[in-house]
Amino acid sequence: MSRRVRRKCVKGAQKLDLPNQPETEDADYLKLNGDGLVDWTRLPNDTVIQLFTYLNYRDRANLASTCKGWRSLGSSSCLWKTLDLRAHKCDWSIMSSMAARCINLEKLKFRGADNADSLISLKAKNLREISGDYCRKLNDSILAVIVARHKLLEVLQLGPDFCERITSDAIVAIGFCCPKLKKLRLSGIREINKDAINALATHCPDLSEIGFIDCLNIDETALGNVVSLRFLSVAGSTNVKWGLAAEFWTKLINLQGIDISRTDVLPAVVMRFFSSIKGLKILCALNCPSLEEDTTVYTKSSCYGKMMLSSFRDTFKELSLMFPDTKNDRDIFSDWRAKSEKRDADLDEFMTWLEWILSHSLFRIAESNPHGLDQFWLSQGADLLLNLLQSNQEDVQERAATGLATFVVVDDENTNVDVGRAEAVMKGGGIQLLLGLARSWKEGLQTESTKAIANLSVNPAFAKSVAAGGGIEILANLARSLNRMVAEEAAGGLWNLSVGEEHKGAIAEAGGIKALVDLIFKWPRGGGGDGVLERAAGALANLAADDKCSIEVANVGGINALVTLARKCKHEGVQEQAARALANLAAHGDSNTNNAAVGLEVGALEALVLLIRSSNDGVRQEAAGALWNLSFDDRNREGIALAGGVEALVALAQSCSEASPSLQERAAGALWGLSVSEANSIAIGREGGVSPLITLAKSQTEDVHETAAGALWNLAFNPGNALRIVEDGGVLALIHLCSSSQSKMARFMSALALAYMFDGRMDENAVAGSSTEGASKSVGLERARRMALQHIETFVLTFADPQAFSAAALSSAPAPLAQVTESARILEAGHLRCSGAEIGRFVSMLRNQSPVLKACAAFALLQFTVPGGRHAPHHVNLLQASGASRVLRAAAAAASAPLEAKIFAKIVLRNLEHQPVESSA
Repeated sequence: MSRRVRRKCVKGAQKLDLPNQPETEDADYLKLNGDGLVDWTRLPNDTVIQLFTYLNYRDRANLASTCKGWRSLGSSSCLWKTLDLRAHKCDWSIMSSMAARCINLEKLKFRGADNADSLISLKAKNLREISGDYCRKLNDSILAVIVARHKLLEVLQLGPDFCERITSDAIVAIGFCCPKLKKLRLSGIREINKDAINALATHCPDLSEIGFIDCLNIDETALGNVVSLRFLSVAGSTNVKWGLAAEFWTKLINLQGIDISRTDVLPAVVMRFFSSIKGLKILCALNCPSLEEDTTVYTKSSCYGKMMLSSFRDTFKELSLMFPDTKNDRDIFSDWRAKSEKRDADLDEFMTWLEWILSHSLFRIAESNPHGLDQFWLSQGADLLLNLLQSNQEDVQERAATGLATFVVVDDENTNVDVGRAEAVMKGGGIQLLLGLARSWKEGLQTESTKAIANLSVNPAFAKSVAAGGGIEILANLARSLNRMVAEEAAGGLWNLSVGEEHKGAIAEAGGIKALVDLIFKWPRGGGGDGVLERAAGALANLAADDKCSIEVANVGGINALVTLARKCKHEGVQEQAARALANLAAHGDSNTNNAAVGLEVGALEALVLLIRSSNDGVRQEAAGALWNLSFDDRNREGIALAGGVEALVALAQSCSEASPSLQERAAGALWGLSVSEANSIAIGREGGVSPLITLAKSQTEDVHETAAGALWNLAFNPGNALRIVEDGGVLALIHLCSSSQSKMARFMSALALAYMFDGRMDENAVAGSSTEGASKSVGLERARRMALQHIETFVLTFADPQAFSAAALSSAPAPLAQVTESARILEAGHLRCSGAEIGRFVSMLRNQSPVLKACAAFALLQFTVPGGRHAPHHVNLLQASGASRVLRAAAAAASAPLEAKIFAKIVLRNLEHQPVESSA
């Protein structure tokens, strides 16, 4: 990196338009030299150090590497008072390299037992505060060594996840090694015995706060010996013997606050605490079922002048007793923080503890999502979390943001967001607060606030407000973060926002598509990177559904990125989203070239065929959908077959009879797309694809039996497949669809399949085996033929409006024919594209001896040539090239032809006359 930054300036005689005010000392250093350059290294050292404080650790290290002077300043001990390693995996060598800078380190945050193990290498003997999370694997020996090396420790916090391998032995070591300990917060300890607590009581005279949270067994008697305690939390702890607690905790004469939230405490014990602990100011009892059953406990005279926080009392009103000058109860926290003069140290300590226990309890309650607290969240819970977002304690802000991200989601599996809770957050100014934290340089705040923004953006109104507040630009920038957790949550936010059609363009304009594609190349597959990749691919899948955005995805390398995920990533969530994104990219065949481009990408078709064989239904569904869309391109269709797609899709159709309708629809749809090719159609029949498609054609779900009917229609074009359909019982299934489906398209394609089967071409394939078997088959086929023709005729007549037909029979004027067309037209049929052979087969049917087949053929050709149809010019071109006009005239004039055949033939002739043809045949 160059130390000189080129700056735009006006050359020649013009002067810069600078404000008319004295220049600061720093501005003097930054004056341009003769070359129009600024030498930033001339800044005073204290200014450079101040700049360093606004950077995260990674950027700070990068900036320090630009020159020798800044390297020295970047190592200044004042910049390394605090260190947050939660986003980094630091081994012994990395920690050792940082040791020289961290000699005066006072506050440290880490994540995981691996990082904890290497903390010893820092040699930070002045460390005052350690905070660790995700410490399930942290054991006694590692913790004992850590506290033995840091004897000046005043605050030790491990949680909120459970520390399952920490025992009382480690707590004894904490007591012996940390005589200056003031706060101890531990979560999820299985047992804390009397020896552990007595060690704290004996050797830590300044211990004012203990938090044994979500623990299983605590020696209640021994806790009464820690007489220095001012604040105690046993929130979420089970197996507490409340009789002993009521007897021995009353000996804690300095106790001002107790947190017993999420416990089975009894009303009588609460009364005992209030009456016996004279200095007790507040008791926090959120989500305590026994207290909620007896809400009169607080009305007893012994509670006078003391505060109890619970879900059935207004927390803000309770706390207002300490702030008589506050006009609005909801401003209690902000008013307290705003008092910069005449601070009350005791009040500050009290409120600091209260913020912490509230943030923790609210998060835990939101996480468990118990029933019956809807009113609590709407009336005060949301406001409490929003107030805590503005705390001066970073971990309180993080926990409050995580609480907001959690409490709005009422259905984890389907990510359903409670509308009322989301509105409460918006009403309280939550959008601005969360976006403000997301702009912070502190990566912990970025992560948790972005997670809240992402979850809340599932609500359309919230998403709209986020976009209006500049949230899309913020998320796009955070998606470029080198911190995996930040990038992951930002990608999740873009994923949720991209659901809204109105946000897709804004995401593209903000550079979000490029940022998401870059994430796929940046983060490794497997391990911790899978979450980033799944969210990035999911967002790209949503964006690819938009035509313009799909082009942008392709332009910035998105096809290669997504195919790489589909080929190499083993995580099922990533595979599913990558396949969905490829399916959406391939869905714009008429408006861009992405369909062909996906097929041409090396390994794309092979990867999707392989995903078809996944054991995960979601992966199989999206891969089948992608192959369905890709099969609309001739080259892709053949490429899929070469990659084993026919066998894979037939196997999928055979195995998905009990699967979700969406999977069934895509399996049948992909076979439908492949069967456009006669070679593929024959292969599908040979591989056993007819029988499962007949089963899917019997589905009660309209989308499923519609795609199955389409596939059977294509397959029936081949006489061998037609015979298989008859032998496997497909005639009755198609007849049922033709007469009963609510889908006009399903009825139409079923009728066409039956027409293909019984136009005479199948007969020679049916005459096989002994003469007895042949005679039996002939009888069966004739019976099936009569049934099929009867239902074809009934189907066609449902589109023959008697009044319109009567008028058209008397006149060949445009108006009566247009009226018949209007009543007979199936709009969706305009999306069907027939080959020359198929069109030729319908033309041949016009010559068939069966009046029903004549009428059916004329009806089909009407659908394919109606002006405005997607492929009408193509079909007109084929008809004209084949000389079909003569056959149509003959059908329209034939005395023996049914009326509907005549009129439909007239309409097709008119369509040929007035329809513009394609430029190339």
